[in-house]
Amino acid sequence: MAGRMDGKVSFVTGAGRGQGRAHALRQAQEGADIIAIDICEDIESNPYPMASWDDLMQTQKLVEQTGRRCVAVKADVRKREQLEKAVGQGVAELGQLTTVMANAGILPMAMGDPHPMDFQDAVDVDLIGVMNTVAVTVPHLIAAGNGASIVITGSTAALIDNTMTATNDPRALMGPGGAGYSWSKQALVSYTQQMALHLAPTGVRVNVVHPTNCNTHLMNSEGIYQIFRPDLEGTVTKEDFRPASEFYHALPTPWIEPEDVAELVLFLASDASRHMTGTSIPLDAGCMVKWPKGPGQ
Repeated sequence: MAGRMDGKVSFVTGAGRGQGRAHALRQAQEGADIIAIDICEDIESNPYPMASWDDLMQTQKLVEQTGRRCVAVKADVRKREQLEKAVGQGVAELGQLTTVMANAGILPMAMGDPHPMDFQDAVDVDLIGVMNTVAVTVPHLIAAGNGASIVITGSTAALIDNTMTATNDPRALMGPGGAGYSWSKQALVSYTQQMALHLAPTGVRVNVVHPTNCNTHLMNSEGIYQIFRPDLEGTVTKEDFRPASEFYHALPTPWIEPEDVAELVLFLASDASRHMTGTSIPLDAGCMVKWPKGPGQ
């Protein structure tokens, strides 16, 4: 069924590439106009390069090739005033705001020499950045008056017991930045529930999705490969990582694609999910049924 987002305007953070680009493009294909933002610069503690302005322009180009409009703005989710300006610019051009994808996130897993403040860098983007995004968009969503939807990007890290140690979950080795990432994603579950409850009288819905290893720059970094293959010394490749990541899942796949996440988010952004709010949905290839108490337990 085409046209599931006809008449809607979606605000997507982290839209320069990866899951953010996939959300923007998939919703444009279904009729939405897009406000796309990204930081377009690196964060020092993050071991992989962030999306660039050229990446964001490519997202805009792909959206416009579907026949929809796209307002692309350089903005940092850690800075609420930048988000307010971006939303205002988008609404001025596109007329309203009906859906939000709070997707921007980092995994500042500095390998070799982690710094305690890497934890704060992760929290500033992965948790505070989401809260800033919601704060600046809710007034516009309420004003639209048509049962708006907020979708937050979580992680399977939110669903794993945070007391696990390196002996039973490889991701416990990720240092302060990895801990900040996991803690932020866990906090987003209760945040989603609270915002869903308080926004329900306005008709605005809030849900969070939890992807497993997803084929983006965040996953495709040597640090992640090393975490999943601590048995290997020297450079660890994606092909080395593949069997360990596949073992992590119940279904026979090493990872999912951004487009897989975009299909679930499309459902939550559309009116098809109009009676769903406060939900926390894994897209995990069976990870949580295979390891109900966490990997290795």
